[in-house]
Amino acid sequence: MVTKKPAAPKKEKAAPKAKATKKVASETSAEVKETAKKKDPSAVPGIRIRLSAFDHRVLDEAAAKIIDTAERSGAVVHGPIPLPTKIRKFTVNKSTFVHKNSRDQYEMRIHRRLIDLTETTFKTVESLQSLSLPSGVDIEIKMK
Repeated sequence: MVTKKPAAPKKEKAAPKAKATKKVASETSAEVKETAKKKDPSAVPGIRIRLSAFDHRVLDEAAAKIIDTAERSGAVVHGPIPLPTKIRKFTVNKSTFVHKNSRDQYEMRIHRRLIDLTETTFKTVESLQSLSLPSGVDIEIKMK
């Protein structure tokens, strides 16, 4: 006769505990976000400013003014971050009809900077709107 051996008890895996800790971590990050919202009701989530100009000196002047104003109002400033310069090249014939080998080449450089403002308030937005910047600087402002 053949006798059967009793089966060994199965071991439980530790995976359910890991899932529980993940839930706790996500709950705490959600609580932190809620308390941040409750802390300052007039806070704007963040502002991204893109500056572009043909002259890099004027562009750096404008960026310095924006950073100075934002820091005085209590915002956290990241930048100015230089973005790649766009170079547009144009080739033009010197003569109208003949002499195809004689040409002039021109280029136009567009310098760009990026400034990120976090932990901004209504005071920051007001001070940026009243700021006067040098001419020739194109400004794009986006709320995050």
